[in-house]
Amino acid sequence: MSINLLLIIVGAAVILAIAYAVFNFFCVKKLEEGTDRMGEIAGAIRIGANAFIRYEYKLVAIIGAVITLVVFLVISWQAAIAFVIGAVMSAAAGWVGMKIATYANVRVTNKARETGDLGKTLKVAFKGGSVMGLCVAGFALLGVIIVYCIFGLAAGQIKDIAEHTVGKNFITGLESSFTMTLSGYALGCSIIAMFNRVGGGIYTKAADMGADLVGKTEAHIPEDDPRNPATIADNVGDNVGDVAGLGSDLLESYVGSILAAIILASELFMHKLILDDVFLNRLLLFPLVFAGCGLIACVIGISYIVIKPRLSKNVHMELNIATWISAGVTVAVGCVLSYFMFKDIPTEAFKASGVGFKAGAFSPWLAAVCGIVAGIVIGIISEYYTSYDYKPTKKISQSSKEGPALTVTQGLANGMISCMLPVVVLAVAIFGSYALAGLYGISCAAFGMLSFVAATVSVDTYGPISDNAGGIAEMSALDPSVREITDKLDSVGNTTAAIGKGFAIGSAAFAALSLMTSYLFAFAEINIIDDLILNLMQPLTLCGALVGAALPFLFSGMLIEAVAKAARKMVEEVRRQFKEIPGLLEGETLPDYKTCIEISSQGALKEMRIPCIMCILFPIVTGFIFGPMFVGGILMGATIAAIMLALFCGNAGGAWDNAKKYIEAGGVEGEQKGSPAHDASVVGDTVGDPLKDTVGPSLDILIKIMSTVSLVAVVVFSKYNLFEVLGWL
Repeated sequence: MSINLLLIIVGAAVILAIAYAVFNFFCVKKLEEGTDRMGEIAGAIRIGANAFIRYEYKLVAIIGAVITLVVFLVISWQAAIAFVIGAVMSAAAGWVGMKIATYANVRVTNKARETGDLGKTLKVAFKGGSVMGLCVAGFALLGVIIVYCIFGLAAGQIKDIAEHTVGKNFITGLESSFTMTLSGYALGCSIIAMFNRVGGGIYTKAADMGADLVGKTEAHIPEDDPRNPATIADNVGDNVGDVAGLGSDLLESYVGSILAAIILASELFMHKLILDDVFLNRLLLFPLVFAGCGLIACVIGISYIVIKPRLSKNVHMELNIATWISAGVTVAVGCVLSYFMFKDIPTEAFKASGVGFKAGAFSPWLAAVCGIVAGIVIGIISEYYTSYDYKPTKKISQSSKEGPALTVTQGLANGMISCMLPVVVLAVAIFGSYALAGLYGISCAAFGMLSFVAATVSVDTYGPISDNAGGIAEMSALDPSVREITDKLDSVGNTTAAIGKGFAIGSAAFAALSLMTSYLFAFAEINIIDDLILNLMQPLTLCGALVGAALPFLFSGMLIEAVAKAARKMVEEVRRQFKEIPGLLEGETLPDYKTCIEISSQGALKEMRIPCIMCILFPIVTGFIFGPMFVGGILMGATIAAIMLALFCGNAGGAWDNAKKYIEAGGVEGEQKGSPAHDASVVGDTVGDPLKDTVGPSLDILIKIMSTVSLVAVVVFSKYNLFEVLGWL
């Protein structure tokens, strides 16, 4: 198969996905908003979300401009342009997702109001989510194609790799290869993802906690009651955190997994561990084309729900079928693709020490299947530990009868126990993919796990849209049956979100391991694969690993503290309004929503800067002081600790949330909304909020952004660091 034909396949997949997203966008937008009151509330949410993301992007643009200049001066102009392309693609995905969510939410409410049909309401919510899913994968692949074609093919950087004539930076004289250009693109995606996830997470959880702690547990008014001053801010937060943040996050994960494989193949060739030029070109293209095939498969899977005339009342089953169709078609097409791309490669090339394909032409496909299967199994495990259909979450609900202390204790136990099985699955997948296709196989497992990301993001995004729809129903004083429909959708959304976070952290583990390999190649003289060693018994590396293991805890603590600071101000403001605005609790007057939106916005924009900038600068600063082996230890320690912490946070938080919903649904005999057990479950949910929606999702970005920054900067600090200078002196 020619390179041109393969790139045409990817380009066609991108055009198809973006066109389908545009079609679904306008299909949703043309639906009726409902009553005037519903339109007013939706408009307020839309204005708040637009204002926040505008301010956030202005801040990120300033930081991005500084990074672009540094990359241009120190690495290469190609990497600087690629960085900008990556940032634009990630920002665009987040912005489009936020836009469709703020249009779809009220239309979901209205569909539930008009029809009273769960299936028809699900279709509108999912159609809105599909815009985000298709744009995430479509924009990500569009950016990769642009970078690949312009810099890899047109500018000849792939040819330079094949001829071992890598260019040099015009100022520093350091090597600036295609791997650095790709790393620049990945870094641009990561920067936006980090700010969107952290900023949006702080915003949404500050508002959510303030609304719950005062409204539910003190004033005993329903969730999203229009009398609660924080309720509009809470609904704005769903859009900027759980939608825009989610989209940028998974776009970054998707890009990182694809580029990790391409970068690794380039490094293997540059270190003469792959000797065949044709084999190199196939290895460079396979991740990109496999992702394109996966995107086409997702269009088919998404169409199952969008086109099916009547959906059943089993929401979870319908969403699972869409995901399974996407995964199944990806696996089938990937098998054919792998065979045709590698069938004419000589057997000697397969046996090269840097690759080690054990199953011939099918090796990369089988390694990718390892990732796909691992992702599905991790998702099933996450569902078991977070859904109220199963024992762990039911135990938390029962514990709420004894008060908030035991609710929190049981949830902590549940979250910690839930870490073991996903890690075992990851370990088996890593070993299996390595056994099948060597180091390249681990990269294949990473992009395999996220190859149907458009479907998983569509399923994930429908959750916050449904949550917003429930809020609009409550604030518009619609019939309680409307809220019952949206709550059913939202409950499934909590579980699908936990599953999506499992995919994100699992792929991050694979991608970080691949980037770690490329990091070692970037500064070490390696002629055989056995030389690729990070010696943890070496004191500097061991010290780095210890510091790295502590870093996710420092980062997480800073985020939780940031949420607590903003939530504290929100709590004070809500209490003040309840106390000082006459007739507010009686429903005779409306609260001051604007002040609460400003508290969340200012808190998020202020508090997100230090954690985000820290994760960018930490590996660079320590690299220039202690050198590359110390940073290698940091990356290893941080990756291991972050995986455990992210799994714990996502599963514990999701279980607390659904334990509360289980009581609200009447699952615990004798308990309901407003009862002491429900109050205790609200406290548990509030404890879990910053864990599942701020800390957990940010940790997978942390390890990838640190790996990418280290890979870009190691060419500099491996030669110029304080320890090297002291040793020379």
